[in-house]
Amino acid sequence: MTHTSVSKLQVTDTQIKTTCPYCGVGCGITVDKQIRVSADLTNEGTVSETVSQEQLSTLIGDINHPANSGKLCVKGTHLLETNGPQGRLEYPHINGERVSWNKALDEVATSMRAAIDEHGPDSIAFYLSGQLLTEDYYVANKLLKGFVGSANVDTNSRLCMSSAVAAYKRAFGADTVPCCYEDLSHSDLIVFVGSNAAWTHPVLYQQIKDAKKQNTKMQTVCIDPRNTATAGESDIHLPIRPGSDAYLFNGLLHFLANNDALNHRYIDMHTQGFAEALQNTSNADVASVAKQCDVSEALLKRFYALFANAESAISFYSMGINQSSSGVDKANSIINCHLATGKIGKLGSGPFSITGQPNAMGGREVGGLANMLAAHMDIENPEHRNIVKEFWQAPNMVTQAGYKAVDMFEQITNGTIKFIWIMGTNPVVSMPNRNAIEKALAVCPTVVISEVVNNNDTLPFANITLPACGWSEKDGTVTNSERTISRQRALISPHKAAMPDWKIISEVAKRLGFAEAFAYEDAAEIFCEHAALTGFKNQGRRDLDLSALASLTKAQYDAMAPIQWPVTEQSPMGTKRMFTDAKFFTASGRANFIPIIPRQALQITSEQYPLVLNTGRMRDQWHTMTRTGKAAKLHQHTQQAYVYMNPFDAAANKVGDDDLVALASSVNPATLARPIILPVKIDNKQRPGELFCPIHWSKTASSHVNLAALFTNAVDPISGQPELKHAAVSVSPLTPNMQGTLFSKDQISPQLLNEVCDYYVEMMLENAWVYRLAIFQQSVWAIEKGIENIHQWQATLSNKLLLQHEIYTGDNHAQKPPYSQQSSFTLSCLALKQAKVDYFWQLATALPTSQDDWLNHLFKQDCIDNSDLHKLMHGEVDSSFAQGKRICSCYQVHESPIIEAIKEGIDSVQRLGERLKCGTKCGSCKSELSQLITQHRTQTFNSESIEITVEM
Repeated sequence: MTHTSVSKLQVTDTQIKTTCPYCGVGCGITVDKQIRVSADLTNEGTVSETVSQEQLSTLIGDINHPANSGKLCVKGTHLLETNGPQGRLEYPHINGERVSWNKALDEVATSMRAAIDEHGPDSIAFYLSGQLLTEDYYVANKLLKGFVGSANVDTNSRLCMSSAVAAYKRAFGADTVPCCYEDLSHSDLIVFVGSNAAWTHPVLYQQIKDAKKQNTKMQTVCIDPRNTATAGESDIHLPIRPGSDAYLFNGLLHFLANNDALNHRYIDMHTQGFAEALQNTSNADVASVAKQCDVSEALLKRFYALFANAESAISFYSMGINQSSSGVDKANSIINCHLATGKIGKLGSGPFSITGQPNAMGGREVGGLANMLAAHMDIENPEHRNIVKEFWQAPNMVTQAGYKAVDMFEQITNGTIKFIWIMGTNPVVSMPNRNAIEKALAVCPTVVISEVVNNNDTLPFANITLPACGWSEKDGTVTNSERTISRQRALISPHKAAMPDWKIISEVAKRLGFAEAFAYEDAAEIFCEHAALTGFKNQGRRDLDLSALASLTKAQYDAMAPIQWPVTEQSPMGTKRMFTDAKFFTASGRANFIPIIPRQALQITSEQYPLVLNTGRMRDQWHTMTRTGKAAKLHQHTQQAYVYMNPFDAAANKVGDDDLVALASSVNPATLARPIILPVKIDNKQRPGELFCPIHWSKTASSHVNLAALFTNAVDPISGQPELKHAAVSVSPLTPNMQGTLFSKDQISPQLLNEVCDYYVEMMLENAWVYRLAIFQQSVWAIEKGIENIHQWQATLSNKLLLQHEIYTGDNHAQKPPYSQQSSFTLSCLALKQAKVDYFWQLATALPTSQDDWLNHLFKQDCIDNSDLHKLMHGEVDSSFAQGKRICSCYQVHESPIIEAIKEGIDSVQRLGERLKCGTKCGSCKSELSQLITQHRTQTFNSESIEITVEM
């Protein structure tokens, strides 16, 4: 008989360089990893059991990566906190039943084949994501467009970058981003257009701020209806009327032409169509543009003069331009001004579209949009189709463009599309007109979803769910906003049964009869095929050329350093900026001016819907929060979604901070059973008549935050990009019959919450969960529960929690909540479990005062002392935790000590950092620190209070 006698432990420390999975900056990160392998040896010396454990210990910015030089924003800094196994989709499922991979893949292939045989290849659609790696994207496009024969492959990049793509193609003949990040440090003028870069691309923003310290000539201009963190620090802020960007830049072109600021030599030698474009600006004098844009003439002239006189200028634009029903024209109006002045193709100059996702650019490279082929080739171009068909040896090459995202879901509802495979995205939250998206998915015969998480708003519609690898398990490449290709290297082994997306797709392709074309062994093989296609029959006629990378060995691929395309025999080390030779990819080799006729938004206000709703990102959150939502520290800056409202509009609607309001629009009227309900945040940085809401929160975290439901299907006619910055809405004040705040050690199920209230929102603390609750007994959408008063609600809540969690077991016998006290306005209840706080709630006719930081502290304690208990039950907050809003998430620095330091004479962000550490790590809070200095630092001079504005 064999007995184990010896255990042997081997520990290996390693360091892995990979890429951040958030925005389009493409920051490099370095992760320390420890592998612990223990082997049990028998007394004969053989191994009886081996156990391997992987642990990621620290994550820092990669000092050698060209995108960030070691810097990271707050989201990137806290990546490891989002990487736990909780909430993962672990195994394949069919109709909710766990199955083997073989059965799931067979079912996917069988469903596809059945739809193709009965309805044709166009009945199949893929909806992809900028979270996929280039290799994943490539295989998906190859399968559907070359072998199945359907061009219905689109991506959530349609929602963020497709207008920028179309504008580049109209102007340059190709989807070519001309600039690089180096240009941001060497420009005399940076114009932020529809971009709150201080929050959305903070690493690049801090690069610009650092450059401005060195270059006293550099000026920054922010064009944005809101007075954002970026606008507040710019030399000029133009708070234009939403949607009026094309008027503004047509006016700039007119100004340049009438103030001797054109580069006639560049126009004559390297462009075409200038006369026609200029003719469309004949009515765009400063006075007319100022009226159209609703800004002062003096401010407008100042910006125009800056652009005209600057030797170099970069227009840094993002979603505020793209997410419009005329986004392509807006982008081209910007490009026109750069072509007219020759501010392109040289250091510090160019129209720079900044992507919002980590691999939106990579997806574009391999044909991730329904109107594109791989390698930046076009479906409508017969020569391009033949090139791709020949290279792939494709039996069913597509001949016409497929359905773009909004049209794709409409065609599902119409019955044209019978099968959709959604990979790595959450369209029920992110697509406009949520009600229409839910209807489409509900009627689609087969919905396949490849996902990392086991809970999001889209998953309930899936027939088949497939567990995909998360960012830390993926191996491949991504391309950032400046065309830099970086390796994303796997940090850990796949979780449970998770599989790489390219592998899942390839396995389905084999089952469809295409095994030879999809017999990939690894991501390196796919990348080399992609690179070879970019160079196939190219001869310099196409912008995307990676031919010098096509013969990489597996070892070379694994070691590949970041590199900017094109990468050719002539430029083996890559290419920093494009068009330095002023040669473009049009038939003539000249850049095209595009005549622009500015148009208003399609979702216009009316008497019924009088307010304009704008949307955007918050500083510490990302997309639909399936990743950032797992890191408690990323909830500290902004805990929940608000509707930000100008004081004038708040007064007109008789609402104040934290009051609840219902939002309605033509596609989501107030009579619907589930309206959009948000608390108000009064904000004088909003223009009157305009609202702002963040995009991140959804049904998984709240009963009524379904923001996409307010937007219609309005899209740009060229790009198909939805108009997600301009909805026409109404606001209706709500007066809850009762409100409450519930703190819980454990997460509470939505089902239970829906049983005890009409409205809830879930928020995450480090040591507990907190819920805001409300009941609207008088509202038309109230769910009648027969709760007559606050005491009955308290009893109902107690009973529900007792049924859900046996929390009052104490000394092995059940008991009622041991502490209960009612004031004239609030009923408080504390539940202890073995002397530790397990639940605390306050129920009232008005929202109780926030005690989040203190409660978070109490939930961590082994027991609660009598002093804290007394304060808690009498509505008092421990003074050491009453410090205001958290500004710095890295070092947990609140607003109150920052303001106190400023009033004591601290007059710079650097000095605040020296005293409090805020702003000294990721830098994401620096813009807010600077604004607090501007707001609170005063000097007394001649008995007058003079405000001092301090540069960072």
